[in-house]
Amino acid sequence: MAQAPGWLEIPAGHPFGLAALPYGSFTTARHAAEHRVGVAVGDQILDLSTAASRFLPGRADLFSSGSLDQLLGAGDAAWAQVRAEIGKWLTDEAYRDGIEDLLVPAAEAELRLPFTVADYVDFYASEHHASNIGRMFRPESEPLTPNWRHLPIGYHGRSGTVVVSGTEVRRPCGQVKPAGHVSPVFGPSARLDFEAELGFVVGTPSHLGEPVRASKFAEHVFGVCLVNDWSARDIQGWEYVPLGPFLGKSFATTVSPWVLPLAALEHARVRPPSRDAELLGYLAESDDWGFDIQFEVRLNGHLISRPPYATMYWSPAQMLAHMTVNGASLRTGDLYASGTVSGPERGQRGSLIELAWSGREPISLPDGTTRSWLEDGDQVDIAATAAGPGGSRIGLGQACGTIMSAESHPA
Repeated sequence: MAQAPGWLEIPAGHPFGLAALPYGSFTTARHAAEHRVGVAVGDQILDLSTAASRFLPGRADLFSSGSLDQLLGAGDAAWAQVRAEIGKWLTDEAYRDGIEDLLVPAAEAELRLPFTVADYVDFYASEHHASNIGRMFRPESEPLTPNWRHLPIGYHGRSGTVVVSGTEVRRPCGQVKPAGHVSPVFGPSARLDFEAELGFVVGTPSHLGEPVRASKFAEHVFGVCLVNDWSARDIQGWEYVPLGPFLGKSFATTVSPWVLPLAALEHARVRPPSRDAELLGYLAESDDWGFDIQFEVRLNGHLISRPPYATMYWSPAQMLAHMTVNGASLRTGDLYASGTVSGPERGQRGSLIELAWSGREPISLPDGTTRSWLEDGDQVDIAATAAGPGGSRIGLGQACGTIMSAESHPA
């Protein structure tokens, strides 16, 4: 959707211009108990729950709950219609009087978890990230495991601990086995990490026993959000053999409050590296579902990394196809994430374990401090922009979280 002239004035270059129009859920101090569906537009939020009742009554039920749940389940035809209508309301002078009073200053809104998370799956789709991890922990072997280029590797996470940006994250406790110890010990994680990722939000469900082809990606996936897959590396390292991540990952996953629809990413689509590989038939795709999305990761306000999503080996369409090839069904509200986004350069690594090379090469911050792992009180902010029309960039918002000490745990 190109930036069209109209009555609504949005500063040029604003990440939430008319080409973006991401969806979320919000409340205001005046109506703290009443959740509403909103659309970010400039520095304001359009109250879509009320706007639909006025101008699109046939679809008003999709927004009555105040979350995106009903819209997600309505399917791609409804998604396209609603987006087109919103664009018309915000550009056609005829709608000005009926829309202006529904624009809420973003600074006055409290953003909520935008949808009910059903299942959560996390992938491992960056060749650079996977290779870095392999070099750290298997220095005498090939960096990538033999299966890595044949299938998108992933694990099932815990949907109940997915939280919206701004939620504080308590340092988890668990079993760890420090170097030199004969037996494991219990205590707070000392190797707490972040992972900058892109999340994909499923709208249209599928039937149990029926795989979803890669070509059906845009029929099932509504849009994208930012994800921080917090990781307790010491807990993870002790528990993950032989079944993989468990308590080292399940304590919290932060998502951005805004879900950017796939339609907004039309100008950001690029060819993923896996398109040039010889793959089993169900992973072959005819469309390009890589994305020109540039991440920025800040630690306590300091820019420490700029991971490029365009380098990701596996596409989200391939992830979806692999996730369902055994007949596993999709549910409305399913969230699956890309895994850590990392590029070939040191300044493009999307996790602290890579930036500080598993603690052996601490990073220096402009304030004179160093970090091997996250400390109590540290704040991690993940932001991203995608290529838009006419060389513009559109925003995906932010996924932010601050680490609380383990001692603050009520138990």
